[in-house]
Amino acid sequence: MATMIYMVRHAESPFKLGEERVRGLSEEGVIAANRVTELLMEKDIAVIVSSSYKRAVHTVQGLALHKGLTIKEYEELKERPIKGLEYKLPEQELLKAIEHSFENKEYCLEGGESTIQAQKRVIPTIIQLLSVYNGKKIVIGTHGNIMTIIMNYFDERYGYDFWKSTSKPDIYKLTFDNKNSLVEVERLWS
Repeated sequence: MATMIYMVRHAESPFKLGEERVRGLSEEGVIAANRVTELLMEKDIAVIVSSSYKRAVHTVQGLALHKGLTIKEYEELKERPIKGLEYKLPEQELLKAIEHSFENKEYCLEGGESTIQAQKRVIPTIIQLLSVYNGKKIVIGTHGNIMTIIMNYFDERYGYDFWKSTSKPDIYKLTFDNKNSLVEVERLWS
């Protein structure tokens, strides 16, 4: 029986230097998070997990309330910093670094985390979730970079261009077979 993971990239959240973990959603983000709830509320969700960052939690919070589920937070699901968390890079420099990190998975800027390092951090948690909730539906509140890094582990076609094409929020349904192989990806957000 297939296991499904609904990757929910967080809704819009205003950037504030030094508040990476605690910044919430913008007004627009709150409205979009309500739409996330509407899109997933009819699904038979077994568990909702999330990055411990508030914007990810807040994006799936309405769904959890609707389903009567508690969000299980995992530090391993946090966003990947391409450079240390306390740095704000010019946008072009950031984009170039992220692109290079998918071409060379050991690359990162000083104080940052490479794609390989991020996969070593997060994939054991994903494998554990696939095992514990085998044959069920899992929602993961996440971030764009780490979501792409997770998907890239299972299928290398998911890289920089895919990441650039995602929105805030975004929802991808990942279908896994009983051997934890990714067999299908479907975008649910439009």
